[in-house]
Amino acid sequence: MARLAVLPVGESTSLGFFKGRIGYGGMPNDQTFTLGLRSWNFGQMAWGWNPYFPADQKQAYIEGVDIQVEEVTPSEIRLRIG
Repeated sequence: MARLAVLPVGESTSLGFFKGRIGYGGMPNDQTFTLGLRSWNFGQMAWGWNPYFPADQKQAYIEGVDIQVEEVTPSEIRLRIG
């Protein structure tokens, strides 16, 4: 069952056990939004990336997790994760 996540700019939520965290980076313009992913390898070591998506994109598949975009604004994003 997919869970709802409402993320203001700069906030993050877990993608699942050992899947990392996803955060909302905002909209650099009215046609694009960005999500940031932080993932762990061993202990304190981590890596991240920051993909950009078209503002009208409604689905993403990140780290093996299906993400549905319900709504995106410059200040927050509403996602269904899982």
